[in-house]
Amino acid sequence: QAKYLAQIILVGAQVVGRAFMRALRQEFAASQAAADARGRAERPQSAAASRIIGISLQEAQQILNVSSLNPEEIQKNYDHLFKVNDKSVGGSFYLQSKVVRAKERLDEELRIQAKGDPEKGRKAET
Repeated sequence: QAKYLAQIILVGAQVVGRAFMRALRQEFAASQAAADARGRAERPQSAAASRIIGISLQEAQQILNVSSLNPEEIQKNYDHLFKVNDKSVGGSFYLQSKVVRAKERLDEELRIQAKGDPEKGRKAET
Protein backbone atom coordinates (compact mmCIF):
# COMPACT_ATOMS: atom_id res chain seq x y z
CA GLN A 1 0.00 0.00 0.00
CA ALA A 2 2.84 2.42 0.78
CA LYS A 3 4.28 1.73 -2.67
CA TYR A 4 1.00 2.71 -4.36
CA LEU A 5 0.66 5.79 -2.16
CA ALA A 6 4.19 6.88 -3.12
CA GLN A 7 3.41 6.34 -6.82
CA ILE A 8 0.19 8.39 -6.53
CA ILE A 9 2.07 11.23 -4.82
CA LEU A 10 4.83 11.12 -7.44
CA VAL A 11 2.40 11.15 -10.38
CA GLY A 12 0.40 13.94 -8.75
CA ALA A 13 3.53 16.03 -8.26
CA GLN A 14 4.52 15.49 -11.90
CA VAL A 15 1.07 16.57 -13.12
CA VAL A 16 1.11 19.70 -10.95
CA GLY A 17 4.68 20.49 -12.03
CA ARG A 18 3.83 20.19 -15.72
CA ALA A 19 0.72 22.34 -15.33
CA PHE A 20 2.75 24.97 -13.48
CA MET A 21 5.43 25.03 -16.18
CA ARG A 22 2.79 25.30 -18.93
CA ALA A 23 1.12 28.21 -17.12
CA LEU A 24 4.50 29.87 -16.62
CA ARG A 25 5.33 29.56 -20.34
CA GLN A 26 1.94 31.00 -21.30
CA GLU A 27 2.38 33.93 -18.91
CA PHE A 28 5.86 34.62 -20.28
CA ALA A 29 4.57 34.53 -23.87
CA ALA A 30 1.72 36.91 -22.98
CA SER A 31 4.16 39.25 -21.27
CA GLN A 32 6.44 39.24 -24.31
CA ALA A 33 3.50 39.91 -26.63
CA ALA A 34 2.39 42.87 -24.49
CA ALA A 35 5.93 44.27 -24.42
CA ASP A 36 6.22 43.91 -28.20
CA ALA A 37 2.88 45.66 -28.69
CA ARG A 38 3.99 48.52 -26.41
CA GLY A 39 7.23 48.79 -28.35
CA ARG A 40 5.40 48.99 -31.69
CA ALA A 41 3.02 51.63 -30.34
CA GLU A 42 5.88 53.99 -29.44
CA ARG A 43 8.17 55.70 -31.92
CA PRO A 44 11.40 53.73 -32.46
CA GLN A 45 13.66 56.20 -30.62
CA SER A 46 11.17 56.51 -27.77
CA ALA A 47 10.89 52.73 -27.46
CA ALA A 48 14.69 52.46 -27.38
CA ALA A 49 14.86 55.07 -24.62
CA SER A 50 12.26 53.12 -22.63
CA ARG A 51 14.35 49.97 -22.91
CA ILE A 52 17.61 51.72 -21.98
CA ILE A 53 16.27 53.67 -19.01
CA GLY A 54 13.87 50.92 -17.97
CA ILE A 55 10.77 53.09 -17.63
CA SER A 56 8.11 53.77 -20.23
CA LEU A 57 7.09 57.33 -21.03
CA GLN A 58 3.66 56.81 -19.46
CA GLU A 59 5.15 55.38 -16.27
CA ALA A 60 7.58 58.30 -16.00
CA GLN A 61 4.71 60.76 -16.42
CA GLN A 62 2.75 58.97 -13.68
CA ILE A 63 5.72 58.97 -11.28
CA LEU A 64 6.31 62.71 -11.70
CA ASN A 65 2.56 63.42 -11.93
CA VAL A 66 2.71 65.32 -15.22
CA SER A 67 0.23 65.03 -18.06
CA SER A 68 2.26 66.80 -20.75
CA LEU A 69 5.93 67.17 -21.58
CA ASN A 70 6.26 70.65 -20.12
CA PRO A 71 9.90 71.10 -18.96
CA GLU A 72 9.00 73.61 -16.24
CA GLU A 73 6.30 71.39 -14.76
CA ILE A 74 8.57 68.34 -14.95
CA GLN A 75 11.39 70.18 -13.16
CA LYS A 76 9.05 71.59 -10.49
CA ASN A 77 7.53 68.17 -9.69
CA TYR A 78 10.95 66.51 -9.81
CA ASP A 79 12.43 69.02 -7.33
CA HIS A 80 9.50 68.56 -4.96
CA LEU A 81 9.43 64.75 -5.10
CA PHE A 82 13.21 64.47 -4.84
CA LYS A 83 13.27 66.66 -1.73
CA VAL A 84 10.28 64.92 -0.10
CA ASN A 85 11.83 61.47 -0.61
CA ASP A 86 15.28 62.46 0.67
CA LYS A 87 16.52 59.89 3.17
CA SER A 88 17.63 62.63 5.62
CA VAL A 89 13.98 63.66 6.10
CA GLY A 90 12.72 60.09 6.43
CA GLY A 91 12.11 59.45 2.75
CA SER A 92 12.87 56.37 0.73
CA PHE A 93 16.01 55.97 -1.39
CA TYR A 94 14.02 53.57 -3.60
CA LEU A 95 11.33 56.17 -4.31
CA GLN A 96 13.94 58.86 -4.79
CA SER A 97 15.71 56.73 -7.39
CA LYS A 98 12.38 56.11 -9.15
CA VAL A 99 11.90 59.89 -9.33
CA VAL A 100 15.39 60.31 -10.80
CA ARG A 101 14.77 57.59 -13.41
CA ALA A 102 11.43 59.15 -14.36
CA LYS A 103 13.11 62.54 -14.81
CA GLU A 104 15.84 60.96 -16.96
CA ARG A 105 13.20 59.28 -19.14
CA LEU A 106 11.20 62.49 -19.61
CA ASP A 107 14.37 64.49 -20.34
CA GLU A 108 15.32 61.89 -22.95
CA GLU A 109 11.86 62.14 -24.53
CA LEU A 110 12.15 65.94 -24.66
CA ARG A 111 15.56 65.56 -26.32
CA ILE A 112 14.14 63.10 -28.88
CA GLN A 113 11.26 65.43 -29.67
CA ALA A 114 13.54 68.46 -30.00
CA LYS A 115 15.84 66.49 -32.30
CA GLY A 116 12.93 65.24 -34.40
CA ASP A 117 11.27 68.65 -34.70
CA PRO A 118 13.86 71.42 -35.19
CA GLU A 119 11.22 74.13 -34.74
CA LYS A 120 10.40 72.82 -31.23
CA GLY A 121 14.11 72.59 -30.45
CA ARG A 122 14.65 76.25 -31.30
CA LYS A 123 11.73 77.32 -29.12
CA ALA A 124 13.05 75.26 -26.20
CA GLU A 125 16.47 76.90 -26.46
CA THR A 126 15.12 80.46 -26.12
